[in-house]
Amino acid sequence: MPDLPFSMTPVDEKPLRNRGRSKGSGKYVPILDAFLESEHKLVKVENTGKDSYYLRVQLKRVCDQRGLTSVKLTVRNKELYLEKD
Repeated sequence: MPDLPFSMTPVDEKPLRNRGRSKGSGKYVPILDAFLESEHKLVKVENTGKDSYYLRVQLKRVCDQRGLTSVKLTVRNKELYLEKD
């Protein structure tokens, strides 16, 4: 059986988990940011090219990661609505 080549490097500690873009969520952050910066209390998200149920799940993940409880995400008649408390 041939030997498997490898190398090891000593380290003092493990790096922190990557806190950057979460898989699948990062590209939806601008939608949430734009809503939070707007003066509107209720908006309908349109023209994303994504299913409204899928988009709701992705934006909910972003809200959960940020600890946002003031944003309500609702799908009605296959349309996604964002609402501020």
